[in-house]
Amino acid sequence: MTHEYRDRIFMRKDVIVKLAEHGRLNQSRLLSYCGLNLAKHKGILDDLEAKGIITKEVRMRGEQKIITYAVTGKGMDFCTMILNPYEEMFPRRDGNNVN
Repeated sequence: MTHEYRDRIFMRKDVIVKLAEHGRLNQSRLLSYCGLNLAKHKGILDDLEAKGIITKEVRMRGEQKIITYAVTGKGMDFCTMILNPYEEMFPRRDGNNVN
């Protein structure tokens, strides 16, 4: 069984791009779309929020806490100016490349 390694910078880009594509997403859907799991990758969301790249909104629906995220203008600029050129310079590995 082969597990593809994904650089944390690409995980961050995936979060920003998915939020840009869909607008505001709840935490479960965002993580699912990005192929991440909450236990291992919550720190990525927390870090992006702390840096002002994404925003987090917490609302209560009855007893249930609903957490949603959205990308900020700063996050869109970061993706365009930093992450896109990074991916052009260092593209993601395809299944045929061996490290």
